[in-house]
Amino acid sequence: MDCLKALMRALILSFALLSFVALPLRGAHATDGPFEPGLVRLAEILGSLHFLRNLCGESGTQWRDQMESLLEAEKPDAARRARFIASFNHGYRTFQTTYTTCTPAAAAAIERYVKEGENLSREITVKYGN
Repeated sequence: MDCLKALMRALILSFALLSFVALPLRGAHATDGPFEPGLVRLAEILGSLHFLRNLCGESGTQWRDQMESLLEAEKPDAARRARFIASFNHGYRTFQTTYTTCTPAAAAAIERYVKEGENLSREITVKYGN
């Protein structure tokens, strides 16, 4: 049952992220946007989930693919792209150095990050979307 809940949350996060990245950016430069810290944090969450979900039995690239979708939608310049990628990698490596097997703490981290990612995606979309 807990796996089903986590999967449902993951799907909700995916849909929220996809709906967010489809939004057009406004303003002179995307880096000037007040949503930038949220996007950087979202990249870190995606990196964390990419590691943790694979550690806990999910095989695939769903979370890295979501990161690619974010980069494609944002079309960042080289410096901004590097920030997003560094944040994704930081999330991945943080857990890679902590966990070698799926533990209850790793499963709890997945739930926390899925929930935070959902909330962050929703908040960014509501505040800055059309």
